Amino acid sequence: MAYRDLREFVRKLEGEGELRRVKAEVDPVLEIAEVVQRLRREALWGENAPERKPKNNAGGGATHEGPNPAGLGPALFFEKPKGSRYPVLINAFGSVRRMELALEVENLQDVAARIRGFLDMQTPQGLFDKLKMLPKLAELGSFFPRSVKDGACKEVVRKGNDVNLLDFPILKCWPQDGGRFITFPLVFTKNPETGKRNVGMYRMQVYDERTTGMHWQTQKHGAEHFRRARAKNPEGRIPVSVAIGADPATTLGGILPIPPDLDEMMFSGFLKREPVELVPCETNELEVPANAEIVLEGYVNLSEMRTEGPFGDHTGFYSLEGEYPVFHVECVTHRKDAIYLTTVVGPPPQEDFFMGYAIERVFLPLMKMTHPEIVDVSLPAEGIVHNLMIVAIRKSFPGHARKVMNAIWSLGQAMFTKVIVVVDHDVNVHDYREVVWKALCAIDPERDVQFMLGPMDTLDHAARMQDFGSKMGIDATRKWASEGFTRPWPDEILMDEKTKARVVELWKSLGI
Repeated sequence: MAYRDLREFVRKLEGEGELRRVKAEVDPVLEIAEVVQRLRREALWGENAPERKPKNNAGGGATHEGPNPAGLGPALFFEKPKGSRYPVLINAFGSVRRMELALEVENLQDVAARIRGFLDMQTPQGLFDKLKMLPKLAELGSFFPRSVKDGACKEVVRKGNDVNLLDFPILKCWPQDGGRFITFPLVFTKNPETGKRNVGMYRMQVYDERTTGMHWQTQKHGAEHFRRARAKNPEGRIPVSVAIGADPATTLGGILPIPPDLDEMMFSGFLKREPVELVPCETNELEVPANAEIVLEGYVNLSEMRTEGPFGDHTGFYSLEGEYPVFHVECVTHRKDAIYLTTVVGPPPQEDFFMGYAIERVFLPLMKMTHPEIVDVSLPAEGIVHNLMIVAIRKSFPGHARKVMNAIWSLGQAMFTKVIVVVDHDVNVHDYREVVWKALCAIDPERDVQFMLGPMDTLDHAARMQDFGSKMGIDATRKWASEGFTRPWPDEILMDEKTKARVVELWKSLGI
């Protein structure tokens, strides 16, 4: 049974021992973020550790099996944030286990298997095949979002001068941040030409009681809607609505790298196995999740830009000031006892790493569907999603590794990947010691490293220009004669199975 709303997920986390309530008053300006960082340091490096001292890989670092399920400590529910009567939920997705609870699966591979099952549907050849497909087709039809007339998100409605964003415990996370930032919003817009809905997650700097920045990076769909509308009417405006704090599957819909023609709310319905209920907004034609805790309705002027930032970002550095559109809030609706859902990004790993890890596991079947030679992929926490991807492939022809690199650079958000390392199928991409050892032993740098220019993540401060720079691909596979390698390639040192079996019997008598 899918979670009805965010608070049902909170109860589940608490019942599973994954959440702690904080009853003391804590300031959303810097203090809540530092509490989360202290929790993270203790999980990663030991009690009250001020520095990076490894402690048995207790946090986000990968092992042979991926990141430790314990993650970054428990989710936190701040009951008395200073200056607000609304509680704060943070670190709700900060472990593998909590991502599994959010998606209501025992293992993230279960979601991947469901996706694979739908991808494997073949064109029916006869009546019997068509009959066999009916249950899956019926299930697909049940995922479409459903419009309803009213929802819990409308228990309180405030318009005009009654709107005050500062009623909510919006966090300032880091000392040099330009202000308080909404960090976990679902931003709803429509393509001005097709009317197709888009749901994205973009940080929002709070300027005052009724305006925020809208950090639409140039490659994002929200920015594309803005540009298309401005091309038609430079002095016009576009409607925008923002939902904060829905059920987990709906909340995660805003960050999923789904194909551009697929509705995010439909895919959220797929994840929760039932349709997302959407309710009409009060002041514009958009629809938002009926179970949301808080909804902000308003518009963005197409001719108005304002300085946004700095912001302590997931790169571990501050993203610098920039000019971005301004969101004007005309109406706020919310539940009477609304929960403010938020997150902190910063030096990796943070909560967003575990969301990224879940996406990596869940969407691997989609990558394999178009590129079946891919065996596995890994996005290390320190690679902050876009800086490093390790890919294992089953190599079949000369130059195969380079073909895979170029294919990945053409896949949606993967286009931002700065460094791709391609290894053979028998390398465990989640064991970084093995990757470093075997990759360095497999490459001749001049021969095996290629560079190219292309689009870069806006947050990449090292790129030669904002949004544009270079990428590196490393072919760390075994080299073949057909690739111009004429020397013999040595075997890896491994003990034979017979000797290992004899020593198993001998071991106890050795007294070692």
